[in-house]
Amino acid sequence: MKLRRYEGNPILKPKPENDWESKNVFNPAVVYNKGLFHLLYRGMGRDGISRIGYAVSIDGFNFLRLDKPVISPKRILEPRGCEDPRVVTIEDIFYMTYTAYSERGVRIGLATSKNFIQWERYEIEWAERDDKDAVLFPEKIGGKYVLLHRPMHKEPMGIWIAYSDDLIEWYGEREIMAPCENWEEKKIGAGAPPIKTEKGWLLMYHGVDGDMIYRLGAAMLSLDDPSEILYRHPEPILEPEADYEIRGEVPNVVFACGACEVRGKYYVYYGGADSVVCAATVDKEEMLGIFPSSGI
Repeated sequence: MKLRRYEGNPILKPKPENDWESKNVFNPAVVYNKGLFHLLYRGMGRDGISRIGYAVSIDGFNFLRLDKPVISPKRILEPRGCEDPRVVTIEDIFYMTYTAYSERGVRIGLATSKNFIQWERYEIEWAERDDKDAVLFPEKIGGKYVLLHRPMHKEPMGIWIAYSDDLIEWYGEREIMAPCENWEEKKIGAGAPPIKTEKGWLLMYHGVDGDMIYRLGAAMLSLDDPSEILYRHPEPILEPEADYEIRGEVPNVVFACGACEVRGKYYVYYGGADSVVCAATVDKEEMLGIFPSSGI
């Protein structure tokens, strides 16, 4: 099973007239809300600093975008950039996790909004170490917020889980997925936030091999205990093949930060070669068909 690329890819390209996104646009999050696709994407200008932009669409492919970023780096928190947003909706509030880049390294950033345009940022109390690829589950599980993330203090890098009562202090950290296939031997990380299905939590993640080729994989996590991996598809569901995925700022990269379910179909949004924003789709039934009903 492979995701099907939108024939009109890429759906967003850099805009030379907007300095903040004049060089690259990539790694988008998505929320489907009230009949609209809301895209939050990473834009980079000639200064090399990432900011987060906003675009909206009726059909999921043709987007109108704001000329100004909705999140720009704060001097104290992330002076070197705000990268790779992921967004979920919990109790009518939009929660964004992103990579906050500063002189200290990369940390997990958190912001909330009620309208996608105005965002309030929070400082997460986390260990002083490099950490990224953070995604929240779109609902509390067992009364707790649940987060997947990737600490960068050991290799090969895997996916970890953590829990919180208030989104500020986190506990119960441990690794739940490690690289196992050749196409993901170097590192893996959460992609889009998990999607709830009748079989479990569908997690689309990225895997990187020894040649630094980024591919997308899929796994199913237990609904009641998302630290339990029910099944892990052995083959990638998307890999760099199109020209806009092979050639760019960073070649041979497909990197998804957003996916949503709309009318029986999954829409997956990803960055191609760290240069453009792309879309792919797959029927829900086809995607879930790669996972056994009883898990492993």
